[in-house]
Amino acid sequence: MNSLLVKNGLVVTPKGVFKLDVKIENGVISELGRDLSSSGVEEVIDARGHYVFPGVVDEHVHMREPGLEYKDDFAHGSKAAVKGGVTTVIEHPNTLPPVDSPSRVIEKARILESKAYVDFALTGVLHDGNTHLFEDMLGEGVVGFKVFMGPTTGNIPPPSDPSLYEILSKSAKYNTRIMFHAEDHALIVYFTEKTKRQGDNPLLHREARPPLAEVYSIVKIASIARYTGGKPHIVHVSSIDALEAIVKAREIGVDITAETCPQYLVLDEEDYIKHGSLVKVNPPIRGGIHRVKLLEAVKKGLFEAIGSDHAPHTPEEKSKNIWEAAAGFPGVQTLFPLMLDLALRGLIPLEKIPLLLSENPARLFKLWPYKGSILPGASGDLVIVDPNTEFTIKPEWLEYKYKLSPFIDWRVKGRIKHVVLRGHIVVRDGELTSVKVGRWIKPVG
Repeated sequence: MNSLLVKNGLVVTPKGVFKLDVKIENGVISELGRDLSSSGVEEVIDARGHYVFPGVVDEHVHMREPGLEYKDDFAHGSKAAVKGGVTTVIEHPNTLPPVDSPSRVIEKARILESKAYVDFALTGVLHDGNTHLFEDMLGEGVVGFKVFMGPTTGNIPPPSDPSLYEILSKSAKYNTRIMFHAEDHALIVYFTEKTKRQGDNPLLHREARPPLAEVYSIVKIASIARYTGGKPHIVHVSSIDALEAIVKAREIGVDITAETCPQYLVLDEEDYIKHGSLVKVNPPIRGGIHRVKLLEAVKKGLFEAIGSDHAPHTPEEKSKNIWEAAAGFPGVQTLFPLMLDLALRGLIPLEKIPLLLSENPARLFKLWPYKGSILPGASGDLVIVDPNTEFTIKPEWLEYKYKLSPFIDWRVKGRIKHVVLRGHIVVRDGELTSVKVGRWIKPVG
């Protein structure tokens, strides 16, 4: 499709909601305005009474290819993404093999491009053995890097303090964000072994990975960033303690940014009782005052981004006891619906959705202004939503290989009507159109 006109919609931006038409030609937004002419346009969508959002940029997905396709694969995951309003994903590197060299960047891109229903960007992983390849991986088009400070899928060891210094020094030199899974490895090993003696109640997972493990890791990262000028991005912040550490680092001049995830904002203690190991994620869902305060922090603007931490596993891996079960569950398809529901219920401002789910992730990882905004010259990525319809999340709606989600049977406000990726209608009336136009995107700025 070469041209598309979305008329009469309520365009949601970080600065407010505006009644505008959006014209897309040859994959990019060519014009914004009122009463735009449809002359010569191949298709017109009347979005009267509907919100029009920029396509979501999910900065935190683990799609499992290559090497872990038995958990899920990129075809299923990318279909799930666009059906849920995500038009760009930033894929994380802890696959098999991990993306830790220039050749593996290229190899992974080639694998994913043939299966992509969504646009995707790649990150590389950094550890003690490959910091010298930082520049070479940048040269092949990664948009950033991931560092795992604690135990995680793929068993990638945390870097030594000298390596961490080198990583953050290069982050400053090349103006590149480094995503950190910030949980201290030694503390987690200590607390896990100590907590295991109390049994296998799913709630014990929270005690095995306490907020202290997050805070201790963040303070170390921020201390080194202060002296190097590095740019750490702390992902999946789960506790108010961790957020306080980030805020204090900002106050002394550290360029540190932060992401949280819907699960930390909407799930609570009773969900461990209801779902058991299904809701095991790292860092843990803490609930209680943490959930309340993190939601307040979203409203106050203390987070730069919200990502899904999409991390699928098999039913067998998730049905084990809390100590043996794999950590993580799929979330790319429910990221936008859950956050939209919070906004439509008045719990967060509507304008936070395009800021935290689209523009800021694109800015942090050098995809803006091509991705993340509804502006002339930007990629023609839109999510058109009926705000007056409620929608129930059902297994048959989910596109994952395994329909494992704690959000099944949740009723949310707002229904995704259409999704547009570079001018192509990839979701029409809530259903996939089977248009597969996803491609690998590299930094644009």
